[in-house]
Amino acid sequence: MKPLSSCRAYFDLLAESISRLPLDQIDHVAGLLLRAYEQERTVYVFGNGGSAALASHIACDLGKGTVNGSHRRFRALALTDNVPLMTAWANDARYEDIFAEQLANFARPGDIAFAVSCSGNSPNVLRALAEAKRRGLLTAGLTGFHGGRMAKRCDASIVVPCDNMQIIEDLHVCVAHALFTCIRARINEHSPVYAWMRPGLITRTAGK
Repeated sequence: MKPLSSCRAYFDLLAESISRLPLDQIDHVAGLLLRAYEQERTVYVFGNGGSAALASHIACDLGKGTVNGSHRRFRALALTDNVPLMTAWANDARYEDIFAEQLANFARPGDIAFAVSCSGNSPNVLRALAEAKRRGLLTAGLTGFHGGRMAKRCDASIVVPCDNMQIIEDLHVCVAHALFTCIRARINEHSPVYAWMRPGLITRTAGK
């Protein structure tokens, strides 16, 4: 990876990487998540570091942002949010188990395990995907570089084609927002009678 010595070079690489995103795979994962919503399955999202923050962000967007007044809700949980439980497993067992053991409590066949890892090689993410497979879950992944070991363990994977960690993280957020935006639009297409009832955003201006 060449060092980026100017902000212009950074944004040039970002633009180039955007042009090479696997758009068909992104749409495919959006379809899997929408089907989980329609079948009232649960989507479990997890990752480490910045990917942990994104896992929480994804679960928040799907769980709250898709509410449109109908009785159906998107069942999305971030396995990164229960800090006491994660630290208990890390302390009493090992850090590699912090996501897999949570899946062992809650996951059911047909649910989705959605892994986020820039490298695709995080041991706790790989263990969680293996546990998901044992329990009959579909597995989806959001990764970078060349996909790492995670890509082959997922039923569907989105690989950001770049070797710069920060660019990968930037585009992971973009992919997450693209998934959410497309899913929300499709949900509202299917339930137009409820669309006007969905929670609105509060408009804020400077000084208010």
